[in-house]
Amino acid sequence: MLHHVPDIAADRVLLVGLGKAAEFSAKAFLDALRAGVTALQKSSCKDAALYLTDLAVKDRDDAWKIRQSVLCAAESVYRCDQLKSKPAEAPVLRKLLLGCADKPSATAQQALDQTQAVANGMALTKTLGNLPGNICTPGYLAAKALALGKAHKSIKTTVLEEKDMQKLGMGSLLSVTRGSEQPAKLITLEYHGAGKKQKPVVLVGKGITFDTGGISLKPGAEMDEMKYDMCGAASVLGTMQAIAEMGLKLNVVGVIPTCENMPSGRATKPGDIVTSMSGQTIEILNTDAEGRLILCDALTYSKKFDPDTVIDIATLTGACVIALGHVASGLFSNDDSLAQELLAAGEQAHDRAWQLPLWDDYQPLLDSNFADMQNIGGRAGGTITAACFLARFTKDYRWAHLDIAGTAWKSGKEKGATGRPVPLLAQYLINRAKN
Repeated sequence: MLHHVPDIAADRVLLVGLGKAAEFSAKAFLDALRAGVTALQKSSCKDAALYLTDLAVKDRDDAWKIRQSVLCAAESVYRCDQLKSKPAEAPVLRKLLLGCADKPSATAQQALDQTQAVANGMALTKTLGNLPGNICTPGYLAAKALALGKAHKSIKTTVLEEKDMQKLGMGSLLSVTRGSEQPAKLITLEYHGAGKKQKPVVLVGKGITFDTGGISLKPGAEMDEMKYDMCGAASVLGTMQAIAEMGLKLNVVGVIPTCENMPSGRATKPGDIVTSMSGQTIEILNTDAEGRLILCDALTYSKKFDPDTVIDIATLTGACVIALGHVASGLFSNDDSLAQELLAAGEQAHDRAWQLPLWDDYQPLLDSNFADMQNIGGRAGGTITAACFLARFTKDYRWAHLDIAGTAWKSGKEKGATGRPVPLLAQYLINRAKN
């Protein structure tokens, strides 16, 4: 940090090292951006102009650099300390000007405006994820969805109760909530940004507000992080808010099945057989494989919207974390063009996914002697067999599945929700609206 530099209007100038020019890449740009914004937040400055966006980054345009700058700035000011008796003081930095050597294009301005909406959606997603299970219950998520509908005229919110789900035959979803005192909810948010004739994109988010594993009880270590098992639902709410703020000319529906997975005298037991909304029967061998049990009924329910495309988002399997770590989300699809669209959107947003196989060769692992299928396929290929299970309920439309178990939150010292994959989903919807 340099002070009172001659012939410079600013009081201070912050220099950021970029490394070797020949090795400057998108990752180096992001590292420099984070370092610069972090240093600004630690200083006492209230206003700053950022000129890193003028740097040339291989295979990245100005819109990408602007998007990453906005998201980095938003991340630096995000706090989730509202439950502390003495919340931290608000960051001093209030205004960040993105400096441009040339007059910014309309595309650059649009990227700025859209990314501010995405950042707001990510903040909602992170806050919901970080809230403890005793506050963020299925009823709390339903109230947040209803509030979104009130705040945006383009969104219509509906909440179904357990008696409604029973009438619809959602035996699979209801089997998960049996052990809980908190009533399950099925939330739908309908965003109307285009004509009625346009078929919608349906986003289905897993909303397990706390997952003990049920009778197949999880180990106690780090079980507190199972409050994040509703991050799929939170990402749907965040994405719906973002597209409403953007005013995208697109029809989008959010479907959120939400409940707790708790052990009790009424809880579903390993070996129980239930009937899903589709009529297919499921032998539940492990009650901790519950996400797919609520998603399968929500995916069947999604057919009522006559969708063009359905994408489900879920913190589904620990096996996905083993396969891909905390960098990429797992992606499966029954349509290769849809998979490519999502992969491209992830690259644009730097919220990347990696496609895994959905081959029929894996399906026999779900065979049951007593029902149409069992809810687990063994340890080998656990992420894939979970997706194969969901695929049995999605044969009537284009479908993709995002397993965000490794990307939805961070553990350890930096524990907290990440807001992913809101950037990926928002970029995918922005691209669709353009086309």
